[in-house]
Amino acid sequence: MRVLGRRPDGYHFIESLFAPLELADEVALEVSPARSVAVTLELEGDEPGIPAGEENLAVRAARLFLDARDERARLRIRLRKRIPAGAGLGGGSSDAGAVLAGLARHLPMERPRLHELALRLGADVPFFLEPRPALVSGIGERIEPVAGLPALPLLLAHPGPPLSTARVYAAHDEDAALTPSAPPPTMPALSGLRENRGSVPLGDLLAILCAVRNDLEPAAVRLSPEIARLRERMHALGAAAVGMSGSGPTVFGVFRSEAEAERAEGAFGAAPPVRLWRTRTRPSTV
Repeated sequence: MRVLGRRPDGYHFIESLFAPLELADEVALEVSPARSVAVTLELEGDEPGIPAGEENLAVRAARLFLDARDERARLRIRLRKRIPAGAGLGGGSSDAGAVLAGLARHLPMERPRLHELALRLGADVPFFLEPRPALVSGIGERIEPVAGLPALPLLLAHPGPPLSTARVYAAHDEDAALTPSAPPPTMPALSGLRENRGSVPLGDLLAILCAVRNDLEPAAVRLSPEIARLRERMHALGAAAVGMSGSGPTVFGVFRSEAEAERAEGAFGAAPPVRLWRTRTRPSTV
């Protein structure tokens, strides 16, 4: 992910490749008429640190949607968490996007308006209105679906303590102020995906992923040094491409086959608080 600058309101201009995972939270909505707005959240799962009240992004998304429509309704949200808080995997953003998209199926809203609401909740939320592999730029509002990306076997490693996105960006901004640089306006490694209309050979895609860098990683490593060790371990176990997801601290390894990913998981030797998940990216649908 390239970080190209910062707006006066604090949002950052980015360029990145987003890919949804099979590892995901589950969101179920029950909507019924009411005389006033009532939103309840039922959390399932044992993920720590997940807000259970009004501060939960799924609840905020629901209230924002209902307020935008001036809708009085009773909404029950059942949220089964599988993605940890502060993991750099878009857990909260994906929940908010799922709530907005689900409500729009019950209570129609024009797509541009829905996109606007999503962006008000967070820069990553618009992508999760219809998650599929895409190049994301601007502050997250420009989404270009890319064709031909296959399902990729992944091993995810999380070092334990969550990492605040705000802290990582703040640390990155401090670095940028000390050693200002002018990053290129596009990511050359991803430029071919913009024109792609067929399937991308696995070897070519792995070469692209190896060439892409995450500008937030140096700052994240200072805040969570274990990230660097997890990267080294992924390489040692044969990952064809290794990187940090989002603002971290989760490290991903891309493998050439499910069998290789499974062997790496068994040999990783992670001990608490390191957590491992074996999953896949969802392939392109365009």
